[in-house]
Amino acid sequence: MSTGLIDRVRTRLLIQHGDATPARVAAALRAEGLVLGDDAVLDLVRSLRQELVGAGPLEPLLLMVGATDVIVNGPRSVWVDRGAGLELTDVHFDSESDVRRLAQRMAASAGRRLDEAAASVDARLPSGVRLHAVIPPVSSDGTLISLRIPSRSAFTLDDLVVSGSLDDAAAALLRDMVGRRLALLISGGTGSGKTTVLSTLLGLVAPNERIVIVEDSTELAPAHRHVVRLQARVANIEGAGVVTVRDLVRQALRMRPDRLVVGEVRGAEVVDLLSALNTGHEGGAGTVHANSAGDVPARLEALGLTAGLDRHAVHALVGAGIDAVVHLGRDPTGRRVLAGVHVLERGPDGFVRTVPALVRTGTLFEPGIGMSRLQERLGGR
Repeated sequence: MSTGLIDRVRTRLLIQHGDATPARVAAALRAEGLVLGDDAVLDLVRSLRQELVGAGPLEPLLLMVGATDVIVNGPRSVWVDRGAGLELTDVHFDSESDVRRLAQRMAASAGRRLDEAAASVDARLPSGVRLHAVIPPVSSDGTLISLRIPSRSAFTLDDLVVSGSLDDAAAALLRDMVGRRLALLISGGTGSGKTTVLSTLLGLVAPNERIVIVEDSTELAPAHRHVVRLQARVANIEGAGVVTVRDLVRQALRMRPDRLVVGEVRGAEVVDLLSALNTGHEGGAGTVHANSAGDVPARLEALGLTAGLDRHAVHALVGAGIDAVVHLGRDPTGRRVLAGVHVLERGPDGFVRTVPALVRTGTLFEPGIGMSRLQERLGGR
């Protein structure tokens, strides 16, 4: 079936604001002076629905079992991550304009715009998928699309053990840390599984506790009966209506949280979270981007400095408010794994550093020099 015919039928449907149903497609074909058989009409319906609704040709990738990310670098460079790193797929677009049209349609479905005046977008689609897209001139190589797929089901610690992400001993330690209300930061690089692990740990919280989650874009989905969520909002086209994560952290503190959770700490909200953890809100948690557990104090310091705190103030809050860092990474096969658990201690210079309490060696976990300190904290809660 010619591209020209598909384009003309698509245009008729858009003008009529009609869905790509078999009846409407058949009517559009008759208006073009053509009568096709049922099979041809159904093929055209499938083609049009892929383009007019959902994620178009990317839809089958989003539905793949275990898929967490779909990346489009160009018409013939479409990748998927199913837990073992990015894989090149055989999905392709006919042209760069098709990629751009899909990105703009998905942005519009989230109430956002994507054009020369607003050349990038970061939004949550109605399906829950997180969209990031950029177009020229921001991206010199054409339209780029990144889709982050929310977990379709909550994982348990047993699931993570079976998958090889951790062993029984590490799972027992994490369970104890949550039960004893330790304040935790989940650290790791992009795609290391921070959101999955934090959701899993929140599912261990006692059912009579209230979890208040603050996120830039809704991703956490803990298996818990008392969860409330607050989501940040960007400014509208007129530049009004912005609600920051920091605003929401302050609101969350007035909502009687038993557990205050910040989905991703990446701005000035770090000050309010650390302040809360230092003023009686035990058991809070969040995630932070860091290449290693040792980089976490520096990362928090940088975020605190942007909020106006000096180095010593940031390290004082971190040392007193955070009990442990759970660091995630990938093994040589690309599988997401628990890399280790670390405690924080302040040195004689007043600055905080991480000390390994549980260390991964190959597929085994061994106690580190910080285990005794972690056990003290577990026994003291």
